[in-house]
Amino acid sequence: MIDIVSLGELLVDFAPAGERTYQANAGGAPANVLAAAARLGKKAACITMVGQDGFGDMLVKDLAAAGVDTSAIRRTKDACTTLAFVSLDAQGDRSFTFVRRPGADMLLSVNDVDFSLIESAKIFGFGSVSMTDEPSRSATLEAAKFAKEHGVTTAYDPNLRPLLWKNLEEAKKVMSEGLRYADIIKISEEELEFLTGISDLESGSQKIMEYGPKLVFITLGPKGCFFRCKAGTGRLPAYDTKVVDTTGSGDAFLGGVLTAILDRGIERLDSFTLEEMNAVADYGSRAGSLAASQKGGIPSMPDRAKMEECGREIPKLAL
Repeated sequence: MIDIVSLGELLVDFAPAGERTYQANAGGAPANVLAAAARLGKKAACITMVGQDGFGDMLVKDLAAAGVDTSAIRRTKDACTTLAFVSLDAQGDRSFTFVRRPGADMLLSVNDVDFSLIESAKIFGFGSVSMTDEPSRSATLEAAKFAKEHGVTTAYDPNLRPLLWKNLEEAKKVMSEGLRYADIIKISEEELEFLTGISDLESGSQKIMEYGPKLVFITLGPKGCFFRCKAGTGRLPAYDTKVVDTTGSGDAFLGGVLTAILDRGIERLDSFTLEEMNAVADYGSRAGSLAASQKGGIPSMPDRAKMEECGREIPKLAL
């Protein structure tokens, strides 16, 4: 059985490698999560579409090298593989410029989705970037609905990229629809306020829970993370790694969280204690902190040895 199947964008991240020089890395939030989970010992598979071009070849090769099943990746001649150029500020925080009008990932249709692969998984992951346009919007929502109806635990990342939407009103409406199909939510502080209008973590996470999720994780960058479950809420610090590039750090966090949940039993989402949730969130925090200390998306995803070393040797920042 596959542990995690994710549907969504697989693209090339061009990360700064010097003045006016970029390094091409495999990336895209769902793919980053899968790579993180695979490096942590889980069986992972990707559903997406890339172009029939050299970049598409590179992405399939790199994702397979990260240990992810690529058999459900489709290829198209109708658009080029999506590209994203990353800009970093002095603190290592990133912003993106996308070449995606359209990109191949946007052309994934319902007919391209391997629903049998989703049904065989313990977790189905999806995000909101694949919901910016049709036909990938319908493909994403239909896949999430299918997973929910067939008893597959769903994990959703409402990943806001304003430049990819026609307007923010549409973004909020469509991204909120995804919340209704999710059992596990990973959301940033900014995305929480965007979707709920609430900046307070306690109140905002409660509002998210009203859509139906069982677990909510809010990433706070260097301020750590916050979580809510049936048993209550908690907050943990980040690890004190040297931040180089935050690209993919939230995805690494989610990959770590899903790995820790799978290790404890996916069927137990309703009964996790606060102690267990602290351990799950801490594992995600380790993965996110380690990813931020390296350049690139998929190349920065840590393995179990690095996670264990982090837990032993790297101190946590103060809350």
